[in-house]
Amino acid sequence: MSLETEEMSVVDHLTELRKRIIYVLIVFILGLVGGLFCAKPIYDYLISTDLAQGFVLHAFSFWDGIGMYMKIAMAVSLVISIPFIAYQLWAFISPGLRPEERSATLRYVPYVFVLFLIGLSFAYYVVFPMALSFTISITRSMGLEETYGIAQYFNFMFSLVLPLALLFELPLLVMFLTKLRILNPIRLRKMRRYAYFTLVFIAVVITPPDFISDFLVTIPLLILYEFSVFLSAFVYRKQLAADAAREEQYVKSEEE
Repeated sequence: MSLETEEMSVVDHLTELRKRIIYVLIVFILGLVGGLFCAKPIYDYLISTDLAQGFVLHAFSFWDGIGMYMKIAMAVSLVISIPFIAYQLWAFISPGLRPEERSATLRYVPYVFVLFLIGLSFAYYVVFPMALSFTISITRSMGLEETYGIAQYFNFMFSLVLPLALLFELPLLVMFLTKLRILNPIRLRKMRRYAYFTLVFIAVVITPPDFISDFLVTIPLLILYEFSVFLSAFVYRKQLAADAAREEQYVKSEEE
């Protein structure tokens, strides 16, 4: 391949990448607009739960209400955009894949949405209540008067819920990278101690500083990692079997 052809190929790849990014931005903006229409009912639900009933939320600036609606709209847009982002990523790299790899990786896209929703539910209904009750108990034990702003409440919620929801994409990401032959179960097992340390660190950072909360979040994350290793091994075995079958077919064709 000539230098000019290689340069054209790089330009083509960059053009394709730019096109995919533009598509993602369009969907994200459309999701943001739709999220603004959904913001009010979602807000009504979030403040009607038992978690928010224990105190009165205040607005400390003129922008707090608008900012809170925008945060909800962005969260809605993220939920909508994630499977589309996964599809655009697949579409960008699919020309370099074999036909069977193309069809196999495309099947992962719907599960991106499912795993994100599972992670969102776990974070909101399990982790967030623990973190909120712990911080409130510390505040009350210090004899401080509670005055909470709507912006602080939702910032605290989103800073816990969204990162943990994204971490639930780990098994799918590992399967995808294994399919591309970037990762394999052998490498993942060698990385286990570093992965465990990283996941424990994340769990400690996003939860209150007590052992029970850390434990309840760390265990699901470690299980997710081990499940990712299991899925990687499953994909890897199928790859080895396919490679062996192709090699056998090649040997037979050479003999004939």
